[in-house]
Amino acid sequence: MSTVMAMSHPSRFDPDDPLLARVRQLALAFPGAAEKVSHGHPNFFTTKVFAYYGFRAKSDHSNPDTFQTVAIKPDPEERLALLEEGWFAPSYIGPSGWVACDLKTDPDWELIAELLDMSYRNTAPKRLIAQLDASV
Repeated sequence: MSTVMAMSHPSRFDPDDPLLARVRQLALAFPGAAEKVSHGHPNFFTTKVFAYYGFRAKSDHSNPDTFQTVAIKPDPEERLALLEEGWFAPSYIGPSGWVACDLKTDPDWELIAELLDMSYRNTAPKRLIAQLDASV
């Protein structure tokens, strides 16, 4: 009889990363939002993930421990505009409509906040979206 052991993924982020702290502050402000580490990356979710931290472009083979990116799931028409503005389709999740931004490029944090809101609304249950709308 053979035993299959699950392998844990190494951590792919610095817990003291100030860019992660900024994303965390924005993401965890949404109703019902929580954070978990999956496949070595922080994920922000309700019942579904609405933001990933640290994904890279498929063609980027540099040190994976240095990726300071945020990936969100925008509306389809917004996705195309973001890709034209320099955002990229991250490995594995890009084909499902996700786009990511390199946070080391001094991003527009107001835009990041708006896109996190969009991604949250595209993934969260209706009751949580209603809570968000009631709090505005």
